[in-house]
Amino acid sequence: MKISFSASNQILPSLHIPQLIRRAPPKEKVVVVLGVTGAGKSRLSIDLATRFSAEIINSDKMQVYQGLEITTNKITDEERRGVPHHLLGVADPESDFTAADFRAMALISLRSIHSRRQLPIVVGGSNSFVEALVDSSFQSRYDCCFLWVDAAMPVLHSFVSDRVDRMVERGMIEEIRAFFRPNADYSRGIRRAIGVPELDQYFRIESECGGEEARARALAAAIDAIKMNTSRLACRQLEKIRRLRNTRDWRMHRLDATEVFRKRGGEAEAAWDSVVAETAELIVSRFYYDSEADVYGGVVAMRSGARPMMAATAS
Repeated sequence: MKISFSASNQILPSLHIPQLIRRAPPKEKVVVVLGVTGAGKSRLSIDLATRFSAEIINSDKMQVYQGLEITTNKITDEERRGVPHHLLGVADPESDFTAADFRAMALISLRSIHSRRQLPIVVGGSNSFVEALVDSSFQSRYDCCFLWVDAAMPVLHSFVSDRVDRMVERGMIEEIRAFFRPNADYSRGIRRAIGVPELDQYFRIESECGGEEARARALAAAIDAIKMNTSRLACRQLEKIRRLRNTRDWRMHRLDATEVFRKRGGEAEAAWDSVVAETAELIVSRFYYDSEADVYGGVVAMRSGARPMMAATAS
């Protein structure tokens, strides 16, 4: 007996073809260290760079120029501890290096650093440079971690004043003297650096063979002006950081270094490590390695087994 089936009566299995989910490629990582002058940005960047495979991109508009290492407080070769630095002392001191110039060169440096599978750390006090770099198109490609090294301004003003005295002892006056010109333009290039315009009158009196007393008064007035203008710069930088925090979609991790500046010697070193460096390391570890972490009540507890520590305030 033959049994036949009509094709129309057969039940065919349904085929479910899943749709391919297109995911955006992972963003490349960038750490940005912000803070006012003297707060410890460079120190933190070196601490992080020696804990991770990292290279540093300078975002200080005066340190980008060649020369005036003491006056612009450039990090020394010894302080760099072998960490590669980009855009540090690369521009002609007579030129005007703009925020647009910085953005173009920083993007080249970022691509170069990432090609070596290193972590870029952008650090410097010129927040206008950072703002020019981190626009919407930048954030569509890069994933940024913002660290803000902060300290109480009265404590920081005292530190900045002492630092100017140390810079004078290291030879700042002699360094700036080499840049003195009677008809110098203090509105462009490296001569905009704090310290250069303030010493103009002193060098004029010196070149005119003024008396010792007049020279001493002029030098003291110049040093006082350097300290005052550096403190004013710190206040402007703080206002800019707060504006960026309030108007930009940047989640800043605030690291309060006030206690570090209130201590001396070994106590200051220990406070820096526990309050600033180690906290920043935990934040960057979570960001860089995409580790799972619990962030509740100000406590960062890494699931990798690292010791829990009080986290920085996310402002």
